[in-house]
Amino acid sequence: MRPRQGITEVFSTFLQFDADRFSAWATDPKLRRSMQTCLARLPQETAENFWVLYWYKLWQSQPASLARVHLAAYLQEVCYWAAHKTIASFSTAQYTLSDCFQMAIARLDKVLKGFNPQLGFSFKNYASAIFISVLKDILRQHQEIDICTNWSLLRKLSQKRFVESLQNAGLSSQTIACYLLAWNCFKTIYVPTQATGTRQLPKPDPATWETIAALYNSERFTQLNPSGQSCSAQTIEKWLIACAKAARSYLYPSLVSINTPKPGQESGEFLDDLAQFAQETFLTQLIAEEEQQSRHSQQTQLKAVLGEALTKLEPQAQSIFQLYYGQALTQQQIAQQLDMKQYTVSRRLTKARETLLLSLARWSQETLHISLTSEVLDYINTVLEEWLKLYYSHPPSYTESSS
Repeated sequence: MRPRQGITEVFSTFLQFDADRFSAWATDPKLRRSMQTCLARLPQETAENFWVLYWYKLWQSQPASLARVHLAAYLQEVCYWAAHKTIASFSTAQYTLSDCFQMAIARLDKVLKGFNPQLGFSFKNYASAIFISVLKDILRQHQEIDICTNWSLLRKLSQKRFVESLQNAGLSSQTIACYLLAWNCFKTIYVPTQATGTRQLPKPDPATWETIAALYNSERFTQLNPSGQSCSAQTIEKWLIACAKAARSYLYPSLVSINTPKPGQESGEFLDDLAQFAQETFLTQLIAEEEQQSRHSQQTQLKAVLGEALTKLEPQAQSIFQLYYGQALTQQQIAQQLDMKQYTVSRRLTKARETLLLSLARWSQETLHISLTSEVLDYINTVLEEWLKLYYSHPPSYTESSS
């Protein structure tokens, strides 16, 4: 992949695929004009991180501005490598690298809403952690859904998800009520007779369908208003197949690239419909410099806190960290190398992480005056994981940058 050159290109170009490989950087004219205008007003600001925080703050105050798209452009490489890393760990023939890239970049709002620049962490590192986490979750769940039969999927669904999927399909409340009764009859008659835990739940036999239909026709007088017409076994089966299809579409909707041509049009992309550039209000240079100094100071303090906490860990815990984060060994491989049980490695790894997390949380509370809610702790835990990977992957450069 050719690295992008200059601030304008970094914040105004998008990655293009060709046969599931990087092809080129496509420039968005509106974003390029936007960046050129900003750079003309603040020519002294050439640091990448300044513009990351600038667009992020603008997105917070004006979510409909071009700031979000600038940040989407900025995270193209991060998203690409997150998708590349994730798909390599899943044996899936269904999803390509470009599919995973699109699924991850579609979760940009999750990155933007969760990121907190006051904590002084890299936007790229945080985005990478979120993209990987989201992709792994999607792939695990989606593969689970794909290998389920319609009948197994209908058994797994909660009533809330079942109704939501039918509403998402645009069905009327009366039709949803009929389908819901048919689904409850299916669960009452058929599901209890089948073994649990199987993803290949077979289709009910004709006699079972007749029993399900008979229950529906008896219950419709008390469960439906109006009660509607009597239904055959074939109709009930057709309804439930439609329900399973709606559930799959609702749980995992198809993604469309913003570079995809508009349907029925010879030219033009969905990207063209994005909001027009709005004149932004710039941060003053003084405020930007103060914020940059403050962030640099916080980063230095934070690295010192974690570095000191690391040195206080037992030598064996430090060795496990080195093998786990520095050499990317699995817990089983570490256990073999250190001649101990795998569960011992897991326990000491968890305990060491908790020690660092406690130090980091205490520092955040005392220095940044942050309330330690569960959401904040989750964020701190994510940041800690990224810090450990960075620390053990590039200790020399990291040490130099922190000095």
